[in-house]
Amino acid sequence: MPRRRMIGTVTSDKMDKTVVVAVERIFQHPKYKKYIRRTKKYKAHDEKNECKVGDVVEIEETRPLSREKRWRVIRIVKRSELGEELPKVEGEGEES
Repeated sequence: MPRRRMIGTVTSDKMDKTVVVAVERIFQHPKYKKYIRRTKKYKAHDEKNECKVGDVVEIEETRPLSREKRWRVIRIVKRSELGEELPKVEGEGEES
């Protein structure tokens, strides 16, 4: 039986070997026919600590790895432009 896979955005990478991934889904309300956007967060295992905040990743369901962690990162679909540190400009942030 194939495992479930989802694509979402990394919202937190502060834990060791764990990232929080927000997965968004859009569905139509059964009565009012309006499209509704829902977001759910999953904790996923990131073995090499490669993921940064803002990265788009693919996660796959797996056996329980900890109390809340039941997903693992398969691949990084798209790197974030915000995740990379900007080079520091001399004279910026210094007071005279």
